[in-house]
Amino acid sequence: MLGWALTFLVIALIAAALGFGGIAGTSAAIAQVLFVIFLILFAVAMVARALRGRPPV
Repeated sequence: MLGWALTFLVIALIAAALGFGGIAGTSAAIAQVLFVIFLILFAVAMVARALRGRPPV
């Protein structure tokens, strides 16, 4: 999921550099949402791992 967020971020940066404001804004918004989802899932995985008795990475 982090890979997809980075991909959309790169697309947004390239589109912004070329002057495509609508595509850049949409790609940046998608990247932001995916990154937040990634962070939430990562935190849930770390809590679940800690509850099972394994130390966090």
